Amino acid sequence: MNASVAKITSPAEALVLDRKGARVSPIGSRAFLIEATGEFDLAAQRRIWALSKAAELWSETLEIVPGMTNLLVVLKVTPEDPETLALRLLEAWEQAESIDLVGRTIEIAVTYGGQHATDLAALCDRSGLSDREVVRIHYEGIYRVFALGSAPGFGYLHGLDPRIYMPRKSVPSLNMARGCVTIGGMQTGVAVLTGPNGWNSIGFAELQMFDPMSDTPAVMAPGDTVRFVPASIEL
Repeated sequence: MNASVAKITSPAEALVLDRKGARVSPIGSRAFLIEATGEFDLAAQRRIWALSKAAELWSETLEIVPGMTNLLVVLKVTPEDPETLALRLLEAWEQAESIDLVGRTIEIAVTYGGQHATDLAALCDRSGLSDREVVRIHYEGIYRVFALGSAPGFGYLHGLDPRIYMPRKSVPSLNMARGCVTIGGMQTGVAVLTGPNGWNSIGFAELQMFDPMSDTPAVMAPGDTVRFVPASIEL
């Protein structure tokens, strides 16, 4: 199966290679990002997990960073022929057999509403749902951890009900508290640091999601299942 190659104008004279279901783009001189171009779903993520295990074994691989239906492959040295490496990634994508990571089930107690639910009203306005409906839909969901990133221990959770989709803010909140339970697009998560945040907060969780002094610093890992449990609802 042939890949289409499109030259893009950039200082690096980069190449972007597309093949049905995936796209490879260079990131600097020693890294390549492969992205699933189909549905944003568990099936695509399972292939990313499979591809990450394959690429990790390549002799030229320095590091792999699985993301949300994408994978960053960092090489030890700059390849002499970047296009050949990109094609190799696409071929590996086509050959990858989906795998499912067996993780834990994590329950996170949440105070819905209250002082930290700074964006709940806006979400209600956008969805046409009441605050209680939004909260119920959120805690009835079953979520899978697709990847960790953005901040240490932050889990990108898939499985949000489309009825409570909320786009990320064009102007981030400047000082969102650690522990805020948030929605960003079709993802949900728990803020692990206090600071600027473009996601939408609907509640608060006391559980510390990242402890650098622990043997396992991050509470979540890719493949885990997450349930949000209402500790209280303050509406």
